[in-house]
Amino acid sequence: MSAALIRGLGLMLPLAAVLVAALLAARAGRLGPPRAAAAILATGWNAMVLMAVNQGGWWTFHAEGGTLAGVPLDLLLGWALLWGALPALAFPDAPPALGAAGLAWFDLAVMPLAEPVVVLGPDWLYGEAVAVGLALVPGLLLIRWTVRGTLPMARAGFQVVLAVGLGVVAPVLLLGVWRQPAWVLALMAQALAVPFVMGASAVREFARTGGGTPFPYDPPRRLVTGGPYAYVRNPMQVAMTAGYVLLAVLDVRFLAAAAISLAYGAGLAAWHEGEQLTRRFGADWAAYRAAVRAWLPRRRPAAVPATVYVAATCGQCSQVGAWIERRGPVALRVVAAETHPAGLRRITYERADGLRAQGVAAAAHVLTHIHLGWALAGWLLLLPCLNGFAQLCVDALGGGPREPA
Repeated sequence: MSAALIRGLGLMLPLAAVLVAALLAARAGRLGPPRAAAAILATGWNAMVLMAVNQGGWWTFHAEGGTLAGVPLDLLLGWALLWGALPALAFPDAPPALGAAGLAWFDLAVMPLAEPVVVLGPDWLYGEAVAVGLALVPGLLLIRWTVRGTLPMARAGFQVVLAVGLGVVAPVLLLGVWRQPAWVLALMAQALAVPFVMGASAVREFARTGGGTPFPYDPPRRLVTGGPYAYVRNPMQVAMTAGYVLLAVLDVRFLAAAAISLAYGAGLAAWHEGEQLTRRFGADWAAYRAAVRAWLPRRRPAAVPATVYVAATCGQCSQVGAWIERRGPVALRVVAAETHPAGLRRITYERADGLRAQGVAAAAHVLTHIHLGWALAGWLLLLPCLNGFAQLCVDALGGGPREPA
């Protein structure tokens, strides 16, 4: 076959299969927001990971025009649709192992037929295994969790990786921004940590408190007003825009990305606030909207009421409680742990919306009630790996569980 025919079939056949699956799902009344979200997210995940896998040298592409980093975009999109949108629309409830086996078998049969556009190397099966393990299987799991509405933290984590990969890492690599002195990159990484911590914490709040994700077709089931949302209504959009503004120091073209991010965020927020949130949450949303600005963070939070339990009969613990009270936290009561009916052995934080944390995580949540500077430190401590490491260090240094009198 000619190269043009291979590239055309590589895109049009998966696209036709996806359209047919979408029409059949719509006729059966099963094409709802969860399935649409699964199709979009799984396609994006596969496109991002497959683009990276295609740089591994297991096969080469002989194509002119319509390429990115040497990869034909038509074949990449067709591959992503085949592994992402098609299973989400055609068989989202199939066991992931069965779906992965079927799609991998099809891929193994088709790949050798793509010559001369795709020239397979001697180790191409290793590359196929990497693609299946990093792109196909995680994408199928994402489909399953999104359609069923389970594991919101895992779904949100996928979306964070996808947003950072496509929105930050890919532009940095393609524009050559990474070709900077090490000290410049180190300073930029530290500066980017501030918006990243705010954005990641907002995603975590969506998943843990709201039971949803930032994706419009997979929203939280409850109104989220805690965490970064106590300071600004659009923390994820603020974080993304601020990140692009910082990257513009290295490449001015990121200012265009910042403008697009701002315009998209403002437009999406206006539509979302005016339509969905008002209809779903009514007076609660109106009160929150009146208290918290959309883009300019507050210095002090409009926090969800909470209680922190600190032992009064433990000298070290009581000092912590006194330190908290001296800073005048907003909407936070400091109560003696001895009064809690559960018999607490660590500092414990309980929020009115049901969130509960102990140890370092409790202290981190307390910091979010003081002001934006302390809140950033608290959100940093709440990042999954860092939180566990910090708790390990505190316990090793003698700050472990206590038995209050």
